[in-house]
Amino acid sequence: MRILCGTDIIEISRIRQSIERTGDTFLNIIYTPKEIEYCESKRNAKYYHYAGRFAAKEAIYKAVSSLLDDKFEISWHNAEVLNDENGNPKINFLNTNLKNIESIDISISHCKEYAVANVVVIVND
Repeated sequence: MRILCGTDIIEISRIRQSIERTGDTFLNIIYTPKEIEYCESKRNAKYYHYAGRFAAKEAIYKAVSSLLDDKFEISWHNAEVLNDENGNPKINFLNTNLKNIESIDISISHCKEYAVANVVVIVND
């Protein structure tokens, strides 16, 4: 058994500027339709949630990068960050060949300027 982790922090203003500058192009490259729907539902706080999901995806890739083979092309859409029925973030892996993941946990937080995410993965080897 191995424990893998990944952490990322992002300035919310960088995500906001990217969205305002390129609009749907940036959104569709980084986020899945379900993630966009969730973030847009937050209205005035949407940039906090977009930034949190951006940091989460970065943290996920940092945690699982050693599990990916050299032939696998990473896409922002391979990991979808949604919320469970209690509002806690959860990860859905889409179109990946990740194996042996026993458990994965994610935490996302944000303040006025930054969003941060931490991921812990337990893998059975």
